[in-house]
Amino acid sequence: MQLATLDLAIIIGFFMLILGVGLSYAKKAGKDLDSFFLGGRNLPWYIAGISMVATTFAADTPLAVTELVGQSGIAGNWLWWSFLAGGMLTTFFFAKLWRKSGVLTEVELIELRYSGAKAKFLRGFKSIYLGVFMNMIIIAWVNVALMSLLEVFFELEGYEPLFYTACAMLLVAVYSSISGLLGVAMTDVIQFFIAITGCTILAVLVVTSEKIGGISGLKEALPEGTLNFLPSIGGAESTASAGKTLGLSIGAFFAYAGVQWWASWYPGAEPGGGGYIAQRMMSAKSEKDAVYATLFFQVAHYCIRPWPWILVGLCAIVLYPTLPEADVKLGYVYAMRDFLPTGLKGLLLVAFFAAYMSTISTQLNWGASYIVNDFYKRFIKPEADDKHFVTMSRVSTLILMVLGLITTTMISSISGAWGFLMQCGAGLGMVLILRWYWWRINAWSEIAATLAPFVAMAVMYPMEIEFPESFLITVAFTTVVWVLVTFLTSPTDHATLTHFYRKV
Repeated sequence: MQLATLDLAIIIGFFMLILGVGLSYAKKAGKDLDSFFLGGRNLPWYIAGISMVATTFAADTPLAVTELVGQSGIAGNWLWWSFLAGGMLTTFFFAKLWRKSGVLTEVELIELRYSGAKAKFLRGFKSIYLGVFMNMIIIAWVNVALMSLLEVFFELEGYEPLFYTACAMLLVAVYSSISGLLGVAMTDVIQFFIAITGCTILAVLVVTSEKIGGISGLKEALPEGTLNFLPSIGGAESTASAGKTLGLSIGAFFAYAGVQWWASWYPGAEPGGGGYIAQRMMSAKSEKDAVYATLFFQVAHYCIRPWPWILVGLCAIVLYPTLPEADVKLGYVYAMRDFLPTGLKGLLLVAFFAAYMSTISTQLNWGASYIVNDFYKRFIKPEADDKHFVTMSRVSTLILMVLGLITTTMISSISGAWGFLMQCGAGLGMVLILRWYWWRINAWSEIAATLAPFVAMAVMYPMEIEFPESFLITVAFTTVVWVLVTFLTSPTDHATLTHFYRKV
């Protein structure tokens, strides 16, 4: 597909704007690690909150929602809406505690909360496990999503999608390595408003088109049950295309609504807070700002932002009824292709690039914070000065970019990567919640809860056990293991517990 000159001008202008804004914060970011990774701990709640929302809006997100709606109607979104319960816990119970802790990263909290050599080991292990291994999987699936978009929209073939994705990622790595979190957060704000504006315009154009005929025409054309907000519990799973709402087995509903939100570690929805969400809370200028930022994120992420995507997803069911189930998500891209005039094509492509860049910039900055603060500074060169650590942070950002591109060539399925992450963290969530409140939780508890899911996956893999049974079995196994380990090992040193309690 050829873009008009106006579309290309809009795309190039956006890239220049983002690069300019990012580079303008280079001097402030270079002071020390607090400035590079937490923006000097001085972000107002609305900047921190918008940055959270922008980070969870990647190139794959509208496509994923379109796929859920196309296969299961509106009710299909309960797959991820169920995380809201954990998000509200984070808002009202943990946001203030993260801000009070004074740590630079989530992983640094380990040695504030636990004591001894085991705490030292756990911090070093998780800095690489989360900052490199898990981070690469997330970056890779975001890259694969952008490549899928480029393949369909521009009819690219072979290595062309990877080349253009690599160019976009290089641009992100340049400004995020120079400007740190402050530049990332400020570009996030711009990227969020461009992305949500583009998606809203597309929704309006598609819904009001002659082929749909407005909301009333859409309602008449959709199969019965597609618009149901709640799933039907206990029925056989079915699809909207068959004229039925989503039917969930009792086991699947229990896994989503009763277990997933507190039991699973998942990027952006960690029980008790964590990851880049914790990073934004710790970057807020006060405890109150941390709470408000997180509350804004929950409202925008779950209640407001999905509806333009859902509307386009519903229209795609009517417009492209012959799409195979595996390609239902591409209905969103086809809608972009078929309903956007010159100029708006460029705007919506900019919206997708903005969504992609906001996610990648955060993943690079967040991952580098673990590598430098919790591994390099803690174990390799603790005596170095701030200038040296900032330089290493910039180098680490660029290294993560290269590793992310390499990992991208190894991943073919976004849903497969998502399922792998869900299984890796199944059962860890309750430890991350209870470590704030229950004195008996120790470093061995978290080590056991981190490693046990891999044992469960290895045992179940030959048996070909699928979700939700695999998830529930992993959670149960992991929970039994970490509870037994907790009571079979010594508690955290009393002085460490007392210091942690008084601090948070």
